[in-house]
Amino acid sequence: MSDPILEARNLKQHFPIRAGILRREVGHVRAVDGIDIAVAARETIGIVGESGCGKSTLGRLLVRLLEPTGGSLFFEGRDTRKFKRSDHLKFCRNVQIIFQNPYASLDSRLTVGRIIGQPLQVHRIPGDHRMQVERLLEMVGLNPQDYGRYPHEFSGGQRQRIAIARAIALSPQIIVCDEATSALDVSIQAQIINLLKELQREVGMALVFISHDLAVVERISDRVMVMYLGRAVELSDAKSVYRHPAHPYTHALLSAIPVPDPKVEKERRRVVLRGQVPSAAAPPEGCNFSTRCPRATDRCRREDPSLEPISQTHLAACFYPLSAGESLEAEAADGDRIPLRQT
Repeated sequence: MSDPILEARNLKQHFPIRAGILRREVGHVRAVDGIDIAVAARETIGIVGESGCGKSTLGRLLVRLLEPTGGSLFFEGRDTRKFKRSDHLKFCRNVQIIFQNPYASLDSRLTVGRIIGQPLQVHRIPGDHRMQVERLLEMVGLNPQDYGRYPHEFSGGQRQRIAIARAIALSPQIIVCDEATSALDVSIQAQIINLLKELQREVGMALVFISHDLAVVERISDRVMVMYLGRAVELSDAKSVYRHPAHPYTHALLSAIPVPDPKVEKERRRVVLRGQVPSAAAPPEGCNFSTRCPRATDRCRREDPSLEPISQTHLAACFYPLSAGESLEAEAADGDRIPLRQT
């Protein structure tokens, strides 16, 4: 991989838990608990995991909407904690975000022209801003005549296109897509994904694509990071993760992807993990996944595995990673032992 544009090292975000009349701190929620990630030019990194695993918090850390409680974030090789005002403005111009909810991310009091044009004004981009906004509207498949309309006059898919137009207005180097397609129906999802890939080819930006939908991530990503309870449990190129997943949690996630053939889907049995996801305020000792993993041993309950290479480009945080073609067994809801489908 070429030199990364954006790199996180041991990034952490612990939110305080307060209780009592004096609102004293009684603990912390470990939303992100030591993430290492590097984003190179023109690549797409998919980040997947269950709800509550810390994906969105990580996305906000990467664009500096949150200040991390630990670790470091580097932009073009420089520590963002040492940025001056001019450095911060450059960072904001080159690292943008598309939020999950297209109904809440746009100011209902502003017209589309003002929403998309604000970044151009703030960063003092030269030229005719109206013409630039109209060109951006055309790029995302909207009509330039929509310039004077308000967000409530658009559908959800159209609003997300407006959010994309705002994100690409400054020609950023990286865009973080925080569940950018999860609130949209399937046909609109496909349109948005195709649009992002087309814009990536034209503008040359990198994408950090956050989603709980593994099928969508497989289609758009070059590399995939799987998160569980604030930690990265697997990281590799998309082909390796989907064809030969090494971590038991990744196996379970992949088994939940629907198969488009109704006959195969009817006969297939999904891996059902027992137990509930532990609280991020009180994670278990040792491996975070040990309370639900069918392969867990006493070592897993005592020691915390780090993200280690199992091949040249494939990393997994597991003492007993699955080899290529190996199946995982877990208990179904009715108590039967069921194998994961072969990949």
